[in-house]
Amino acid sequence: MAGALGLYLALLAFAGGMGVSIAALGAALGQGKVGAAALEGIARQPEAAGRIQTAMIIALALIESLAIYALLVSLIILFVIGLPHGDQVIQLMQSAK
Repeated sequence: MAGALGLYLALLAFAGGMGVSIAALGAALGQGKVGAAALEGIARQPEAAGRIQTAMIIALALIESLAIYALLVSLIILFVIGLPHGDQVIQLMQSAK
């Protein structure tokens, strides 16, 4: 039973880490694309730099909020749903003896 618990906890930690890393990768790619498009737009039309920069900052904030939501979901899966609680821990410790 203890071996199965160890495997479960290892896979749980792996899943939480992968969820955050995939979200961070997606956010980084999105932010890079937004930044490149904004710089290209400013280079083509310098007089619209203020409006482009404002739109870029709003888009970056929305992308970053999605990465934070992914972190929150991973932490909820890890700590609220996944890890054993109270009596479960005691039972697992007694069965491991």
